[in-house]
Amino acid sequence: MAFTLIYKNLNEKREIPNENYTIKDLLDDMELSPQTIVSKQNGELVIEDTVIENDDEIQLVQIIYGG
Repeated sequence: MAFTLIYKNLNEKREIPNENYTIKDLLDDMELSPQTIVSKQNGELVIEDTVIENDDEIQLVQIIYGG
């Protein structure tokens, strides 16, 4: 089972390592903070507890803070 990951210049297929692999697990694996990333699953905004399914397209968007 695999999903497509889109993040910045990255667009690749990745294996789903376990049955209940979530967006939070993916962010942890990539050493990204959930506070600075917006996640989309198949074009829909999702929370970090969302389970990644086979053939999903997961897009991670970096939030830019200004001040």
